Amino acid sequence: MTTTATSIETVPSYVQDAWWTPADGAKSVAARDASTGEVLAQVSAEGLDLAAAVAHARSVGQAELGKLTIHERALKLRELAQYLNDRRQELYEVSARTGATKIDSMVDIDGGIGVLFTFSSKGRRELPNSNVIVDGPVEVLSKDGSFIAEHIYTRIPGVAVQINAFNFPVWGMLEKFAPAFVAGVPTIVKPATPSGYLAEAAVRAMVESGILPAGSLQLVSGSARTLLDVLDYRDLVAFTGSATTANTLKSHPNVVLGGVRFTSETDSLNAAILGPDAVPGTPEFDAFIKSVVTEMTVKAGQKCTSIRRTIVPNELKQAVIDAIGARISERVVVGDPRADGVTMGALASLEQLADVRAAVETMIAAGGELAWGTLDAPVVTRADGSVAAVADGAFMSPVLLSWADAEAPEVHSLEAFGPVSSVIGYDTRDGDVSEAVRLAALGAGSLVATVCTNDPATAQALVTGIAAHHGRVLVLNREDARTSTGHGSPVPHLVHGGPGRAGGGEELGGIRSVKHHMQRTAIQGSPNMLTAVTGVWHTGANRVTAGDPEFGGTAGAVHPFRKSLAELHIGDAFASGLRQVTLEDITAFANSTGDTFYAHTNPVAAEQNPFFPGIVAHGYLLVSWAAGLFVEPAPGPVLANYGLEALRFITPVAAGDSIRVTLTAKKITPRVTDEYGEVCWDAILHNQDGEIVATYDVLTLVEKEDTLYK
Repeated sequence: MTTTATSIETVPSYVQDAWWTPADGAKSVAARDASTGEVLAQVSAEGLDLAAAVAHARSVGQAELGKLTIHERALKLRELAQYLNDRRQELYEVSARTGATKIDSMVDIDGGIGVLFTFSSKGRRELPNSNVIVDGPVEVLSKDGSFIAEHIYTRIPGVAVQINAFNFPVWGMLEKFAPAFVAGVPTIVKPATPSGYLAEAAVRAMVESGILPAGSLQLVSGSARTLLDVLDYRDLVAFTGSATTANTLKSHPNVVLGGVRFTSETDSLNAAILGPDAVPGTPEFDAFIKSVVTEMTVKAGQKCTSIRRTIVPNELKQAVIDAIGARISERVVVGDPRADGVTMGALASLEQLADVRAAVETMIAAGGELAWGTLDAPVVTRADGSVAAVADGAFMSPVLLSWADAEAPEVHSLEAFGPVSSVIGYDTRDGDVSEAVRLAALGAGSLVATVCTNDPATAQALVTGIAAHHGRVLVLNREDARTSTGHGSPVPHLVHGGPGRAGGGEELGGIRSVKHHMQRTAIQGSPNMLTAVTGVWHTGANRVTAGDPEFGGTAGAVHPFRKSLAELHIGDAFASGLRQVTLEDITAFANSTGDTFYAHTNPVAAEQNPFFPGIVAHGYLLVSWAAGLFVEPAPGPVLANYGLEALRFITPVAAGDSIRVTLTAKKITPRVTDEYGEVCWDAILHNQDGEIVATYDVLTLVEKEDTLYK
């Protein structure tokens, strides 16, 4: 998007892998500079074929993303993040037009890029290098194990439509795009009009990177009122915005009757609760004041996670008001974010400013008292550094309201989406915080709350009391005040969303959000068929076994540790012979390790233990011996053993018993960027009677090609 003094261009859409603008004369809406009121561009999607865009995503986008594994898509996210990192400065310049300060822009732009990095890392570290995710353990449905079942995740076959709010045009887009992309689902982004030109700039950079597969990302700039008309059960809608709009979308026939998946994040009257112990002079009081002011002023308070209700002990109410006012006076400079020294910019638009002022006026009429700030146009710092009242800018002073009636309906139901917070008091007789819990719950569901206390009992009472009403709770005290990411900062590792008024949806949450873009399916069949579907070996499936013929080994079969990933297959196995355990072995292990637990050293006490027949071998002795039984010692494709998982000891082994091990290649995960991969081996120990002694998984790193020692 570019503009000149004589020509106002239209913010383009990006559909079917090409840039598109409407015909001349199309109805449009002006996008303005938030600080000056200057018209930057027109926004219109009139004439855009939304059905064709959806069809393109379902066909081209699905096909191209499906050619890549989860790990390959995750790596592309890392490439994209690195590319966008190099173009941050140009995005900052566009962001300033939205009223965002440099810090605001970093929260939006750097935060969005950080989400890409996080999902790239988590996708490769926590998910398989395939397109099927196994969910949970196998359920055995027949006595002989020939009929089993489990759950799997596969990507939904449609498109993820992401409708975003005006306050975070980059982060709001990338935090939805990243998990959808890892899952393998194409995205159509619909940004809000006031700041959509910044989303367009970010999408343009993403397209110019050449990293994204065809059809994986499309952008609709302008109204898309008929978009839900062309969606069905294959598709997902992720909405961020007002509860009113969310309810309208939720009532669409294709959502109500057609099965379109719909998740929303909406209005939220988030609370910060000060514990009775956090009195002035304590680190907790200082951290609380800092948090409230930060949430009032970052992005000019235009955050779905901002603190709207500041809930404090009645006896501390005036101290809190005074401290908030003092910190605002000392640290907050309102003005054009392109001017030096400005710490709070404009609201996104004059329309938004009018809405916020109207909300505050309604709250004052309902009993809120103006404790700090003004509704008059503030004196601001202009871009040239001069100080004056700017009539055309969407500027507003931070406003703090005080409420004598802590239960006034308006304070718990009306959100002024700007630099506004309300202080309400609660009774703390005998240290009871139940009234604070009740007041927080009057918000009818919120995204986040902060509990600020250094008293464990208070923290426990407040958190357990309010948790079910919130999607996230931050416990703030002197120990984490410096390191906390903050009340208003959703992190990609944790769920973002909340019940009730907050929309009832979930975003982010690490790998959970990838799975939000997938269908969980129960599959039933034989071990061989489930192995084929999932790429993970199941007990009872076919094996090619080397080792002792008495226990299933086949003459001439190659030990699986002699195979590189190019040669190794799921089901390749090794079966060892028996090794007897003696009392001398048990005693020597106890003495050498210092593990002289009575079950291994005291025959009288061991016989009295209900779980053991007498002295038994250490479990770790058996696991150590198992490694000796299955290892192939010559240098070769196996580079390292890097751990065990799911170790369970089932049958005790007494002196005179014997053990053997069967090792089976269970899961093979090549690393896209390395010359080796990970192999998970199913290990099972039996005794001389065929009883299972222990089960676990062995994790090794194995060369893709056996070249290191050749």
